[in-house]
Amino acid sequence: MSDIKIRIEGRAGRITLNRPQALNAVTYQMCLEIEAALDAWASDDAVALVIIDAMGERAFCAGGDIQEMYDTGMAGDFAYGRKFWADEYRMNAKMFRFPKPVVTFLQGYTMGGGVGVGCHGSHRIVCESSRIAMPECGIGLVPDVGGTLLLARAPGRLGEYLGVSAARMGPGDAIYAEFADYYIPQAGWDLLKTALIAGDLGAVDAAAQAPPDSPMAAQQGALDQLFSGETLRDVLVDLKHGADREVAEAALTLMGRNSPLAMACAIELVHRARSLDDIVHALRNEYRFTARSMEHGDFLEGIRAAIIDKDRAPKWKHTRAQDVTLAEVTRMLQPLGADDLDI
Repeated sequence: MSDIKIRIEGRAGRITLNRPQALNAVTYQMCLEIEAALDAWASDDAVALVIIDAMGERAFCAGGDIQEMYDTGMAGDFAYGRKFWADEYRMNAKMFRFPKPVVTFLQGYTMGGGVGVGCHGSHRIVCESSRIAMPECGIGLVPDVGGTLLLARAPGRLGEYLGVSAARMGPGDAIYAEFADYYIPQAGWDLLKTALIAGDLGAVDAAAQAPPDSPMAAQQGALDQLFSGETLRDVLVDLKHGADREVAEAALTLMGRNSPLAMACAIELVHRARSLDDIVHALRNEYRFTARSMEHGDFLEGIRAAIIDKDRAPKWKHTRAQDVTLAEVTRMLQPLGADDLDI
């Protein structure tokens, strides 16, 4: 059984992720096949729009398939991971810039690499079960696949909070944070897809309902105060002394699970993405971290603790988050010279 189904139905190019047993985690080959489909359909007059969905109830896509990255990295081969990320990011950029409507159906978990497939579309649909997050700092990575640009576009300082806390957004939060556009209960999805296959893009607006309330919207003022610092160290000071203790303590609890180095770099990357609203700029900066993450960062240890041994007790390079220096952040994010990402 193929991991991905790509075909044309009616007026729609269709991409269906088909690894429900693996929460539709995106493999390297799936990235290449998605890119090839986008390339073919961009100039195909028979394709009016693209539909991206996934099999199973639990997840649209819970991330990237990182087992082979871990295996090769532990063997001292960092080239495979760098090639995976470089090719994946090229696909993400094409998705972001695709010249036709892209309608995505995001049930269950949409996380990490799944955000790169599902949240760069023009019409992003969530439902009752949707849970969207950028949890990379928990495995020693930074929000990537263009995620730092999405975080930078979120209201106020919500992006910094989401990036370093890995907090999960329900459907109301996802729309508020601009990771999604429409709330449509899942019971209506099949009928909507039938209309889209016939080329009726207006059916999305017709089916949309008022989204649930967003708890994060209610916390916006507190999050803006707590996450306005220029560096991770600044944010930690504000979290320690901020007025809204309930929000601050909850954020500190979430952040306590994550790689200090990754969180420090994530804040800088969101700031960089906000300074220049451009997908290639964001991806290039993300790649500077991910290309170094196995050799110089916490990625391999994060995967060991979360996926391999499952002990949930990573031994990060820094015991305390406040110990990450600006020099270390600079080293992880400095240009790669001839190896910089070329899109």
